[in-house]
Amino acid sequence: MRAVQPHRTGAVERCGVTLHWEEFGSGETTIALLPTWSILPSRFWKAQVAWLARRHRVITFDGRGSGLSSRPEGAEAYTHHEFAADMVAVFDASGTERAVLVGLSRGAMWALQFAADHPQRTDGVIAIGPAVGLVPSARDGAEHFFDAELDTSQGWAKYNSHYWEQDYRGFLEFFFGQMFHERHSTKQIEDCIGWGLETTPATLADTVRGERLYSKEEFRATCGRVTVPVLVIHGSGDRIISHDQGAALADLTGGQLVTIVGGGHGPQGRDPVMVNRLIDDFVSKVRPAPSRRTWVRAAKRPKRALYVSSPIGLGHALRDVAIAEELRKVHPDLQIDWLAQDPVTRVLAGRGERIHPGSAFLASESAHIEDEAGEHDLHAFQAIRNMDEILVNNFMVFNDIVSDDHYDLVIGDEAWDIDYFLHENPELKRFAFVWMTDFVGWLPMPQGGQHEAQLTADYNAEMIEQRARYRRLRDRSIFIGEPDDIVPYSFGAELPGIREWTEANFSFPGYVSGFDSAEVSDRAGLRAALGYRPDERVCIVTVGGSGVAAALVRRVIDAVPRVRRMVPGLRFVVVVGPRLDPLAFPGCDGVTYHQFVPDLYRHLAACDLAIVHGGLTTCMELTANRRPFIYVPLENHFEQNFHVHHRLQRYGAGRRLDYADAADPDLLARAIVAEIARPVDYRPVDPGGAARAAAMIAELL
Repeated sequence: MRAVQPHRTGAVERCGVTLHWEEFGSGETTIALLPTWSILPSRFWKAQVAWLARRHRVITFDGRGSGLSSRPEGAEAYTHHEFAADMVAVFDASGTERAVLVGLSRGAMWALQFAADHPQRTDGVIAIGPAVGLVPSARDGAEHFFDAELDTSQGWAKYNSHYWEQDYRGFLEFFFGQMFHERHSTKQIEDCIGWGLETTPATLADTVRGERLYSKEEFRATCGRVTVPVLVIHGSGDRIISHDQGAALADLTGGQLVTIVGGGHGPQGRDPVMVNRLIDDFVSKVRPAPSRRTWVRAAKRPKRALYVSSPIGLGHALRDVAIAEELRKVHPDLQIDWLAQDPVTRVLAGRGERIHPGSAFLASESAHIEDEAGEHDLHAFQAIRNMDEILVNNFMVFNDIVSDDHYDLVIGDEAWDIDYFLHENPELKRFAFVWMTDFVGWLPMPQGGQHEAQLTADYNAEMIEQRARYRRLRDRSIFIGEPDDIVPYSFGAELPGIREWTEANFSFPGYVSGFDSAEVSDRAGLRAALGYRPDERVCIVTVGGSGVAAALVRRVIDAVPRVRRMVPGLRFVVVVGPRLDPLAFPGCDGVTYHQFVPDLYRHLAACDLAIVHGGLTTCMELTANRRPFIYVPLENHFEQNFHVHHRLQRYGAGRRLDYADAADPDLLARAIVAEIARPVDYRPVDPGGAARAAAMIAELL
């Protein structure tokens, strides 16, 4: 799922070539994020578009040979001048009078050509890793032998038209491995290989031959005609285009040079926060807008906290509100603002909490998870990886908020974007920071094989390295649970054990429940208040509320007639959640549907049996209230299958049923009948977790 959708799209034809363009946002200034080499479509700007479009108008387009644009044949179709002329056509078609031009690699050449030829339509040029041929590059020799039949395919010998025809994917893997040589760049490399496969080696070869038709002398003359401001951004470790190339361009145009020490050829993907800020700062200088600022003297600032609650599961909201209430007992003068998304905002609004207006600019993480899910299936690790552009946007929104407002404290409950990008940009921390989570360690699913094991280990290793280098980033790391709740696995090959590392790096307040256990201790009174008769048995079915849950609901409904024959009068209350329509499910005797039930935990405390998926909060609520339950973990969901399952085993709580087994109505019916009659003997859940977590946080104030 994209972080933002274009509000206008179009296609313009120039000399028989169709060019697909998209428009995002609005504003006085337009930023044109230009195509690069035809090996990539305009989606390579995905980490920039959403946040920039909130501040400016943004135009992107697929260059000829890539994406949704045409793939003409022949070197002459891919000359420098053709790409620059395409920019004019797209500007005209999209109604773009003038813009700040941002080009990566070859895109920088086209931006400078446009700026030289059309200064009245150019506000400035940002050249990232510019492939401008002013000094020798690492692949110059390879380009010289591009069409020769070589007797080797090692290294840059892969930059060869014959090799591309034999092993195009092999070239892509090599090239993007060089482009993103920084450690832990697996996602950027994976994305670019996928995009590269959308074009053909023949098309790409035409682009190489077309580039040769433009001389270095001609380009030097072009740069001499550029009169607008120029910013060059270049990684010191760029293996595709040497840093000397960017320095030479800055000298030739009188531009500013920003060097990313240790950076490679794709900083827009690998260091997106820094690149986004550089683009925005440049725009604000070349097209300044009136502004007013307010600064509050430190002695006059109220005590404030920004609480960031993950929208992936309502359980975060419930426990976060409980912690916030305890925190206010310690610091009654504390003002808490919430940065949150639907459906968490519904819970917060119902509790009278103050939601920061910046929340409206967050890209939806829950909608992304819904988009990634299948039939009772969510590959949670890959879903988080694929949420990268959403996480970049949401961190940028967060950074805007803490830059404009003064906060003493930020609390992030599984706010992955904030924790990750603060470690990548530690200079942005200006507050005490608390990180909370109920699991530690990405784990591979067995069916993912060695490849997934390597990916999860790489993600874990990056986190371990970040924490070792910047311990000051987290002022408190809080694990919602106890050490025994940590899975007995390692982070990966040659990495430490998860429990060993977590015990050394986290504090443990115990489990945090989102309700007061005393409120539901009188079960008979609770049942009467909720409208359940003393003599009836009630089974609550609540499996999340997203599309991923619908299939399990239907399987339970298929089993209901069999269950009611064995347990006459058993009542099924099915809560489908806020994103599903109860009318979409079949009617059945003994079954009532609800879309949303406020304070669902009270119904779970009153029931005789619950059927749930493997989410931690719901399972632990049932455990704390000592109610029988069946949990069906989402397939490929490593947290539910490993972390939650381990914790429930420790408490001796619930009965696990795999989704494949739930497909058999007889087996499911027998499980329901067995569990509703089973006596409960769970390990007790200490109710004081919220107060202990609040005490740990309160010390920072």
